Amino acid sequence: MSAPDFVKMQELLMRELRLMHYPVAIKYFFDQAALDDFSKKQPHYSPVKPLTFCQAEIGARMEGITVLMGPDKLGCTNAQFVFGWKGLDEGEVKSHAKYCVDADQAKRVVEGKPRLPEGLLAVAVGPLAMSVGTPDVVHFYCDNMQAYHILGDWMATQDVHPFRPSMCVNSAACGGNVFAFNEKQANLFLACSGSYNAGKTERGEINVAIPGEHMQSLVARLQKRIDEKGGASITRLGEPFPGADICKNCPLIVFKKEGEAPKA
Repeated sequence: MSAPDFVKMQELLMRELRLMHYPVAIKYFFDQAALDDFSKKQPHYSPVKPLTFCQAEIGARMEGITVLMGPDKLGCTNAQFVFGWKGLDEGEVKSHAKYCVDADQAKRVVEGKPRLPEGLLAVAVGPLAMSVGTPDVVHFYCDNMQAYHILGDWMATQDVHPFRPSMCVNSAACGGNVFAFNEKQANLFLACSGSYNAGKTERGEINVAIPGEHMQSLVARLQKRIDEKGGASITRLGEPFPGADICKNCPLIVFKKEGEAPKA
């Protein structure tokens, strides 16, 4: 398989799945030489003030820029914990009390979150098209049917069924992507209170995380369906719109090209 062309990959995903946001390529840096090389070769931005991880992703998915964050630029204790930049403390447990029945459960909730291996130096987020090398995770902010298509193709190419995602009561964008990285499997998760408010997630959006090394086969399957069937849709094969809201038995919503018989 040839090396992935991330520019063409993003163009195909944006066009055929009707994405509103750029797919976010996430890179976790544990090696100083790799971080130095990235910093020299990849044009990037740094937050002026400490931000949450999901706020940094706004730059990637909405503004189309690459954002590099070190520990000093991450102003969210939830993300600091799952990135391994802080330990479990009383403040972190108390911040989860609203989700839990008591303090003991809150402690178990925090302890049960996915965490990166020790030694993370920095994390970069940027549009998939600007990725230098294969990203660790690709994060999609998308709607229900876009998620259905992305995950359906992931399940087919990775031979996974049923698909069992993982969601925390908090740490959605940070923890949800760390799970995909650690487990080398896709993830599907809702916005937490922080990523909804601070991260500016719309009410109808859902999160999908795909391991970076799985993206090439996923996109190849999407392209194959377009080439063979005429469109990206799984729900209505041959249609260009992913998730066309037309009942297959409806006798009224039917279109035909002039000079041809109507579709069966």
